[in-house]
Amino acid sequence: MSFLETDTGGRVYYENYGHGDTALVLVHGWGMSVRTWDHVLPALAAAGLRVVLIDHRGCGASDKDFADMGIQAIAGDVVAIVEALSLRKVVLNGWSLGGAVVVEAASRLGSACAGLVLTGGATPAYVQKPDFPYGGTEEDMAGTLAGLAQDRVNFLQGLSQVICAKDVGANIENWFWQIFLQSSPLAAQTLGELASLDQREQLAGLTMPILSFVGDQDGFVAPDICRWVGANNSNAKVVEFEGVGHAPFIEAQDEYLKALLQFSSELI
Repeated sequence: MSFLETDTGGRVYYENYGHGDTALVLVHGWGMSVRTWDHVLPALAAAGLRVVLIDHRGCGASDKDFADMGIQAIAGDVVAIVEALSLRKVVLNGWSLGGAVVVEAASRLGSACAGLVLTGGATPAYVQKPDFPYGGTEEDMAGTLAGLAQDRVNFLQGLSQVICAKDVGANIENWFWQIFLQSSPLAAQTLGELASLDQREQLAGLTMPILSFVGDQDGFVAPDICRWVGANNSNAKVVEFEGVGHAPFIEAQDEYLKALLQFSSELI
């Protein structure tokens, strides 16, 4: 098991497959862990890519008692792991809230970030703004946080049942639930930051190639949020999956892998 020791003394868990000075770095969504990439990891590794997977602070095998579990702090961990592994070039792939993490990490890495992938990315904003009519509202977010605080176990079980729009079966839904339960209740701090998140200027200004995956039945991140990327950054391409929800790497695994491998292999 590999850990990054942060400047606070807390440890962030990561997995490192393959060799070389370039890598595809996978960053999971809120409350999840590196295990959510299990459906695609073998194919990515078999294609010859070096693949690095990272657990957010408070999630998976990372320490649970970080005082700061914010998006900026997690992005700093991504950058620190890239630097610790002496990676010359990376493609960052962030799922859901991980999308906001990798946008920040890409900005910090500069030319070392050769490409950016947003898989149902909760970026540039997750809730509506006066001039951004996509997503839920701040009241919706407050309700989510209240539900987590009141009955976390059952609330997360309910979330697990609606991640996918396609019927993936009870075993996959229960698997998501069990991963959720490994996270710290205090990781709600990370989720709460989505209420004020606004990365529009930052994301529109990125100059590396960007691939935005959209499930047109995504019930977690409004599809128009993911489409915004393609409309507002000339370096971005949108790949949309019909009838797919928030986990295209499971619901449309073959198509997702084909697009991700083509994008990544051209850059690293």
